[in-house]
Amino acid sequence: MSERGTKLARRLGRVGPAAALMTAALVAVGCGGGGAADTGEQCRMPPPPSTEPVGDIFVDKIGDPVPFATPKQRDDFEKGFAIAKHRFTPAEGLGPDYNVTSCLSCHNQPVLGGGGEHWRDFLLIGTKNPDGTVSFGDDGHSGVLPQFRLMRTANPDYDPNAPTSPDNPKERVTRIVRRATESNVNLSVTRTAIPFWGVGLVAQIPEESILAHADPDDCDGDGISGRPNMIKGFVGRFGVKAQTDTLEGFVRGPIVNHAGITSDPLPKDLQAQLPVPSVAADADSIDKQVAAPSEPLKDGDAVPDPELGPNDLFDLVSFSMLLGPPRPDAPTPETTHGEQVFNDVGCADCHVKSLDSPRGPIPLYSDLLIHDMGPDLADGIPMGGATGSEFRTSPLWGVAALGAFLHDGRASTLDDAIRWHGGEAQRARDGYVALAQTDRDAVLAFLRSLGGASQHTIGSLYPDSPVPAQGEYGAPLAGLSSDELAAFKVGRTEFDRRRSYESGMGAHFNGDSCRACHSDPVIGGSGPLGVNASRQGSLPLDPSATQPDASTLNPPIVLIPPDGFADFSAPSGTPAPHFASNDTRPLLDPTTTVTETRQTPMLFGFGLIDQISDETIRDLADSEMTANPAMAGRVFETTFADGTPTVGKFGWKGSAPRLKDFTRDALCNEMGMTMPPDPDGLSRFGCSTDDDGVPDPEVSTQIVDEITDFTALLAPPPRQASADSAEAVAGAEVFNQVGCGFCHVPTLQTASGANVPLFSDLLLHDVADPNEVGIVEGMAGIHDFRTPPLWGLAKSAPYMHDGRAATVELAIAAHHGQADSVREAFNALSPTDRANLLAFLRSL
Repeated sequence: MSERGTKLARRLGRVGPAAALMTAALVAVGCGGGGAADTGEQCRMPPPPSTEPVGDIFVDKIGDPVPFATPKQRDDFEKGFAIAKHRFTPAEGLGPDYNVTSCLSCHNQPVLGGGGEHWRDFLLIGTKNPDGTVSFGDDGHSGVLPQFRLMRTANPDYDPNAPTSPDNPKERVTRIVRRATESNVNLSVTRTAIPFWGVGLVAQIPEESILAHADPDDCDGDGISGRPNMIKGFVGRFGVKAQTDTLEGFVRGPIVNHAGITSDPLPKDLQAQLPVPSVAADADSIDKQVAAPSEPLKDGDAVPDPELGPNDLFDLVSFSMLLGPPRPDAPTPETTHGEQVFNDVGCADCHVKSLDSPRGPIPLYSDLLIHDMGPDLADGIPMGGATGSEFRTSPLWGVAALGAFLHDGRASTLDDAIRWHGGEAQRARDGYVALAQTDRDAVLAFLRSLGGASQHTIGSLYPDSPVPAQGEYGAPLAGLSSDELAAFKVGRTEFDRRRSYESGMGAHFNGDSCRACHSDPVIGGSGPLGVNASRQGSLPLDPSATQPDASTLNPPIVLIPPDGFADFSAPSGTPAPHFASNDTRPLLDPTTTVTETRQTPMLFGFGLIDQISDETIRDLADSEMTANPAMAGRVFETTFADGTPTVGKFGWKGSAPRLKDFTRDALCNEMGMTMPPDPDGLSRFGCSTDDDGVPDPEVSTQIVDEITDFTALLAPPPRQASADSAEAVAGAEVFNQVGCGFCHVPTLQTASGANVPLFSDLLLHDVADPNEVGIVEGMAGIHDFRTPPLWGLAKSAPYMHDGRAATVELAIAAHHGQADSVREAFNALSPTDRANLLAFLRSL
């Protein structure tokens, strides 16, 4: 074998049958490593573009199954769709460490199965060793950094004679915290979720079709040396580095890395029934970044493994395989010209229009090979045979539907994405930049014509999305004027709008829009566990004790001093953001010794709460003290910026006095958006400057007001149809008899006398486990929380301040302190009264 052949064989490693044939063909050509100009030898040329017409493989709407799916496959697709939407609970195996609760959480743009937004970015972390190699932690997540950890204990009420369920879990979540980052991590990179449409067609492309475009030693001297990422002898084709070759592994990997849901490999008989029959190859530790190894996966919780059964896994993989690619637009003179320019500047050298398959040419605009993209895009993470600067050529079909581009989502436009190209793509990039503006516009028009443009949105709403009708979640208040309804629509658009790095999001953030967290069941609602915000504080230790080294402290392992007291490390250090615009996880304050998370509240009816006067809340606190001092709530007394006394109403600790304050705080702490000072000079919330390099302010006072107006005009959540049932009516009586209504006051009144049926007194109560640590916020102690409104309870799970309770029953069991007597009264109820009370609560 020639030196060239030996080098190629060594680079490709052990190969599959098709790859072996192609390797032999490449060797037979005898290209020299220096290119044809050096050797005088004939380079192997890639095959000419296929003239065969593209078959019926496209869908008119992203999210639909391929048109050739059989009735059985369509049934599997629908079942898999339901699993992909399903939010896993701790009782079903979520955690112990996790980022998300469902597949939909990441792959949501523009619909389930699509790409991701920045609020669903994730981090890959590792340790770069002195010898240049990279290793990943042996924590079961293969380099993926989970943001959260569920702290659990045995459930004292578990009934072993009843099925394990969310209402009867073996373990009870006692706390949800920000998971610590391992102390030896010195490498961190961002990943944005990639779309799944068309992956079943990609799986059908024979290896030789991919290898026909390989030129690993740049034999033709054009500066492009695409090569396959060989995974245990098979050509990798999925993932940003083509680091896995099977869709089964591509599904099993993320669901355990991001949700902690374990699975076993599909049995051979089920693998053979997949839309694209698959047999998974083994994967080593580096390949596991998104691909699962072909062995059973385990974790450390009490839920039996596998947590995702074979039939559900089969349906989920089938759903992925059957997602159809979007139909490209009919060509126009501009897009036809744009395609020609695309080819002329060299984009098509890597973004090959189509690869041959048994179904004919597959026009994905990718060679599925890995290429060195230069130092600016390099992330330092090797995967399989791919180096830290090599990435798979991303397919371009449907690219117009996405909102973030490149492996880490750094580019918010296609033009930005092209300009970031380097390395092997430098020549094409420079050619594009040198074009006349009309030619660049034509190239971009061509790219947008590759399907999906009609489903592109600035958030999650389409321009013609209707306003929910009265009686539906997310509806505006009844009786609005035309001007108020117009303000509602404008504000909803801003609430939904996706922010980018260029617009000022960051440098630290949790979400890229208000809707990112507040979306359940519709815009303005609550959020799942995966969008919890984190808070940090410090626990004062005994003066004689040595302060722990914050660099080695594991925040979930909290220290409990004798008085159980915790305080904010600093006003500006209170939030503990999850993401940063520089590929790192924001560091905790050096004094931080404890973290806790905050579940996203439902915003429906907040405008009415805003109209409840301070006097009403103070009077209620006085009446509670008179009626029952042991259970009486306290007012969150605070001041405006000018020193005027006021009462806090919003937030889990009740620290924000006005809805405007709540909005300003969220824009600053959750999105990193700066804003002008409050025009009325009252608000202490919001931030006017940051260090992300974008000129301040990043949002105007007008936008702050528009978002606030939308929230203020949201109607309260509707009661469920079951509210009039005999059980719910009887349960309302039990609700008051056991004492729930003492704190969860059914109705308060606005200053104008309008009734607000929120089921809250808006007061602080000590309701946490007395052995639990926490964080002080103003006058709210570690165990103090504002009574959360119960309206919307039916659609706002999980419950409690950190979402630890997946069900209403678990939420009641989590009440302590001033609520001890009520919890005990609930436990003493007869089965009928208990069922009626729960029926009432679920009707809210």
